Amino acid sequence: MNESRRPATILMADDDPDDRQLAADALAASRLANPLHFVNDGEELIEYLRGTGRYADNAPARPALILLDLNMPKMDGREALEVIKADPSLRTIPVVVLTTSAEERDIVTSYELGVAGYVSKPVSFLGLVDVMRGIGDYWFEIVRLPGGK
Repeated sequence: MNESRRPATILMADDDPDDRQLAADALAASRLANPLHFVNDGEELIEYLRGTGRYADNAPARPALILLDLNMPKMDGREALEVIKADPSLRTIPVVVLTTSAEERDIVTSYELGVAGYVSKPVSFLGLVDVMRGIGDYWFEIVRLPGGK
């Protein structure tokens, strides 16, 4: 990562407060300096990305990566993914599904909808630290993202 730039933002859509806290703790434990922001469901995710609704007055930083849970209320991850990938202004943001589901149907559907990766949430905290470190290494050290990040 280019140290002269601010670390790229990660946006996580997950309705479970415990999972959000574990992800934040795992990110810190993996020593990634990327800011991590949370939304509670697919509707809030789309509002965040478009700077509408509760984000209209204070548009947040565009995320370099979205971590997406599939099973959320209001608008689930699959529906949100369809909206993101259909919007030319959002479709270049990489989306990685991070969910408890290991169902083949969910994996296939997610890739058909355009995810960049699919990760089943590990059962242990140390496993989650490893996942977050791997995500950080891959997305922020190895590949090039739009915008030079």
